[in-house]
Amino acid sequence: MINYDKVLNPTVVSIKPSGIRKFFDIAATMKDVISLGVGEPDFQTPWQIRKAGINSLEKGKTRYTSNKGIDTLRSEIAKFTKRKYNLEYDPEREILVTVGGSEAIDAAIRAVVSTGDEVIIPEPSYVCYEPITELAGGKPVVIETKAENDFKVTPEELREKITPKTKVLILPYPCNPTGAIMEREDLEKIAEVLRGTDIIVISDEIYAQLTFGGKPHVSVAEIEGMKERTVVVNGFSKTFSMTGWRLGYACGPAPLIKQITKIHQFAIMCAPTTSQYAAIEALTNCDEDVEEMKRQYNMRRRLMVAGFNKIGLECREPKGAFYAFPSIKSTGMSSDEFCEKLLYSKNVAVVPGTAFGSGGEGFIRASYCYSTEHISEAISRIGEFVKEIRG
Repeated sequence: MINYDKVLNPTVVSIKPSGIRKFFDIAATMKDVISLGVGEPDFQTPWQIRKAGINSLEKGKTRYTSNKGIDTLRSEIAKFTKRKYNLEYDPEREILVTVGGSEAIDAAIRAVVSTGDEVIIPEPSYVCYEPITELAGGKPVVIETKAENDFKVTPEELREKITPKTKVLILPYPCNPTGAIMEREDLEKIAEVLRGTDIIVISDEIYAQLTFGGKPHVSVAEIEGMKERTVVVNGFSKTFSMTGWRLGYACGPAPLIKQITKIHQFAIMCAPTTSQYAAIEALTNCDEDVEEMKRQYNMRRRLMVAGFNKIGLECREPKGAFYAFPSIKSTGMSSDEFCEKLLYSKNVAVVPGTAFGSGGEGFIRASYCYSTEHISEAISRIGEFVKEIRG
């Protein structure tokens, strides 16, 4: 009889499953549940993108591609980053196509982090950064961002966390779950702290095209002196509603991309061929589709924020991604307790803020990538719940 306690990697065993999926999985077993839980666009992948994928299959383009990705796709990614962020990358040496942005984050961390190295992670933030750091033998060092600072990383907080062992700073903006963004002046202050160090920045910009309020997204790599130390991670899931196509990319200095590609080469081989051909179409002909989806998100964003504030749950304006992060502190409940009782009493699923780090206590995440009818009904039920528990 095998003793699995002795067989399994203790680091893997110690990692908790994703808190995002916990309530989603419970909701999936219940009837008539309205979910605001999963960050997946409800739009179909635009038809011309799907058509490009279909055409590639019909033409028999089903073989492996280069490890780095199709040449044409990497060239289009380079054009896209130049057009959108004024960032120039060599398609041959500085761009890698990956299986979603998640693989790019994993490979980038593993390429840089050795046993004992410290990785600074702002939280609340997406759930993958800490586990990946631990799997690489690194030590997560958390900055608990604050609501009063709009959940931005401040230079003072960053400076306080840097030690001789600091190897990487994760910058997850626009942020899942808070909807926070870092504007140019914020990034310039962060850059000033990092100058003169060897700290690498992994900038998760998967929501870069989904910002609201008039100011376009600014990549930290655009800031003077930062491009040489930054790996920019992006992808097609959120912007182009291509979650199931599993396609992302990493852009960065050639010495870093070379080692990230090596990990990708041995662990993955190449990203899905059909998805790569579809992505070429997305980058070249789908700006209008993206703008239309963004207009819809903006309408839903305003509806959700106004709704939460109206029922007495303070909700700051999210300026990026497609999540609201209202405070539930006024109810006296913990985030987990609120979400569990809401699910079972009103059949509404949201995600506790603690799924994104301990700094998320007192908050919940609600996604507005759902129809206005869906959002309105969910807010109505949450309002009933809040009214009942307050007596």
